[in-house]
Amino acid sequence: MTDIQITAAFDAGNIETLSVHETEARLAIRKDQDSDFFQWFHFRVSGAAGREVTLRITGLNGSAYPMGWRGYNAVVSEDREYWGRAQTHFDETAEGGTLVIRYQPAGDLAWFAYFAPYSMERHHDLVCVAAAAPHITHRTLGLSIDGQPVDCLETGDGPVQVWLYGRQHPGETMAEWWMEGALDLLADPASSVGRELRKRCTLHIVPNANPDGSRRGHLRTNAVGVNLNREWHAPSPEKSPEVLAIRNAMDATGVDFAMDVHGDEAIPAVFLAGFEGIPGLKEQQQAGYTRYADLLERRSPDFQTKLGYPLTRPGAGNLTMSTNQVAERFGAVSMTLEMPFKDHDPAADAAQGWSPERSMQLGRDCLGALLEWLVERDA
Repeated sequence: MTDIQITAAFDAGNIETLSVHETEARLAIRKDQDSDFFQWFHFRVSGAAGREVTLRITGLNGSAYPMGWRGYNAVVSEDREYWGRAQTHFDETAEGGTLVIRYQPAGDLAWFAYFAPYSMERHHDLVCVAAAAPHITHRTLGLSIDGQPVDCLETGDGPVQVWLYGRQHPGETMAEWWMEGALDLLADPASSVGRELRKRCTLHIVPNANPDGSRRGHLRTNAVGVNLNREWHAPSPEKSPEVLAIRNAMDATGVDFAMDVHGDEAIPAVFLAGFEGIPGLKEQQQAGYTRYADLLERRSPDFQTKLGYPLTRPGAGNLTMSTNQVAERFGAVSMTLEMPFKDHDPAADAAQGWSPERSMQLGRDCLGALLEWLVERDA
């Protein structure tokens, strides 16, 4: 019986093969460059020919978020379009913490990943299609350390300055799926929500704030091992040109409303995190955040407000993080949107868990809630 073959030498690929015997493999995740972060994996299995494969990813007690493995099921695809969930079990006592994935593909090939990948090739397709809409323009805010563009798509001519940006942490690919849904709505000339938002707002959308980490298969950092969401107080051309480019562009336009889109490894729900700990917190600013969360919860069954991060005590907000920095710097209503790597348990889906499709729909729902928020604010 022949051995299966495992490869990850492609866009956003990440795995190290320790051993293979027939249909079983021992694997390890490569750390982010110049960093101790690791959790993202993405690899191809070939030679399965309809046989059940057993894949053991070892050493996970030392990963960035070991609490995220319990209750988690790996994503799998045989056509790289539909991503379902494979039978997965975490054994923290085996080989420093081992994720055991079992799956029997119908054919010879299967791709496995931490979440449905969003490649840089798909990113360029997204930018190209959105920029072709007659009411959307494109500009490059700057270049990453590897020389990739930090793309920004802009639409609308209203007075409210809205910034939407995602994938500061590149392994949180659900953020760019969210962006695809949001841009699909904004590019659609028949969308009444998009049309009204363009009247009331000028929207600036950065679908991928960390293209280098995305292409390299990183979980959390850029090309030199820097966590971009800890650079917003003092970004530099040497360590964090991506943040510097985005923040400089924000300084030029101002910011009234901002959403930083992420994924959370451990919490099985969609939720928001705010800026309640910033030194300059204003009552009206906090009320705007609370009102948006209430509107989104009313609009989408895939959002809730019971589960989330602990609130930060007054004055203790971390201004190196974008949501806090943007709220403090501009007086904006800003927020971090978190989607799960596992599932949104209040409305669970056994076949896919949290998925690209649900991420895209949430992007549309968030824009619908933004329009409601603006209508109520201006009433």
